[in-house]
Amino acid sequence: MENKLNITWLTKPFVELTVDELYAILQLRSAIFVVEQNCVFQDMDGKDQQAYHCMGWLDNRLVAYSRLFDKKVTYEQASIGRVIVASEIRKFGIGKQLMQVAISESERLFGSQAIKIGAQFYLRRFYESLGFRQISEIYMEDNIPHVYMEKS
Repeated sequence: MENKLNITWLTKPFVELTVDELYAILQLRSAIFVVEQNCVFQDMDGKDQQAYHCMGWLDNRLVAYSRLFDKKVTYEQASIGRVIVASEIRKFGIGKQLMQVAISESERLFGSQAIKIGAQFYLRRFYESLGFRQISEIYMEDNIPHVYMEKS
């Protein structure tokens, strides 16, 4: 299904987030990673302050999000993580749009370099469609199968 939604994309460093934006980010991450995926884990990992936060807004509601890191924060390479789209709009291709924006923003902020992600294994083909390739065996993180992937 083609995207007919008018998503407004915004990327900010942590220090520029408003209280309402931060609340929306944490609320969406909790809804997806903790409640929907039934996964108890410490989402607030101390890295948000070092990240740029890529946000997709629809009618003043956060519906898509990822966080971006320069090299040597999470991995030796730049990285994209906490990639999420609100469940009710996934059928509109917003995940692909989010990743395209995140990749573009990573290049704008940190220059052209490799990007590494820790992807949930079931999403491997999705990330391959965006130019990532698997660079590890499957590993378990919070009882969910993951693989490391990289885009050169």
